[in-house]
Amino acid sequence: MILTGIGDEAGAGLSSQIAAVRELGWNRLEMRGVQVPGFDKANFHDIPEAAFDRALAEMREQGVSVYCFGSTIMNWAKTVETPWEVTLEEVKRCIPRMQRAGSRFVRIMSFKPSDDAFSIPKVVFDRVREVTQRFVDAGLTPVHENCMNFGGMSWQHALELLEKCPGLKWVFDTANPVFNPDRAKPRPWPKQDPWEFWVNVRDHVSHIHVKDATWVTAKNDADYHWPGEGSGRVREILADAFRRGYSAGISIEPHMVVVFHDTTSKVSNDDATRANFIEYGRRLEQLIAEVSPKGPA
Repeated sequence: MILTGIGDEAGAGLSSQIAAVRELGWNRLEMRGVQVPGFDKANFHDIPEAAFDRALAEMREQGVSVYCFGSTIMNWAKTVETPWEVTLEEVKRCIPRMQRAGSRFVRIMSFKPSDDAFSIPKVVFDRVREVTQRFVDAGLTPVHENCMNFGGMSWQHALELLEKCPGLKWVFDTANPVFNPDRAKPRPWPKQDPWEFWVNVRDHVSHIHVKDATWVTAKNDADYHWPGEGSGRVREILADAFRRGYSAGISIEPHMVVVFHDTTSKVSNDDATRANFIEYGRRLEQLIAEVSPKGPA
């Protein structure tokens, strides 16, 4: 298996992200948001060209490569009402940057559904299919994340999306089912079961995000934990993946210091975020050593 982590979970700054994986002895990052000196923070496919050039040069100098682009393409911040040109421009910027970085995988989504949605509109299938084909034609692999999007509404929705979008693969997030409603079940929708979701999509999984959480009804939100200490079934899912011969990427996304999609969170300094990322990585390595005879790569 290949261990990596979502860069901005180790700090906003590029130097903090690189330092975190190097301290862990890893040499790959999943690039999402990044602040390159002299430039504002933005997604790796959106930062100015000069910032991208500088980031890529610094990473290569430090022996760190880009395993996956954690793009904002069709993510939870967009709906089907968002102008389609926004998505197409993101894809057009992302493809050549992935090729320059030597990155094979790109995380995509399928737009944020309305609170009462229970099915996937045809326009979503059409758009995800088109984006998928653009990446596949470029020799790249788009992986859809089960998150706050149409494909993440249940494992049934996930399989329907995969069936109708040839070439699309899955990035399974262990904790997202903990706080997402299962919209394939009768109302009032219960929260999803991470294990149930996993066993139904695991044949399509090419990448794994590890975070762990428990749902707290009293505050109508999730608390995030070290891997294996929440309700995300991290230990069981990884053990099952290894038994089935999984050998691809496992990317940490702690969420314990700053929740990426929570705009009310206070931004923590890079030192605290990086320290949490490093401790999370070490705990994941220990968990892997316990459930896999091979251990991390």
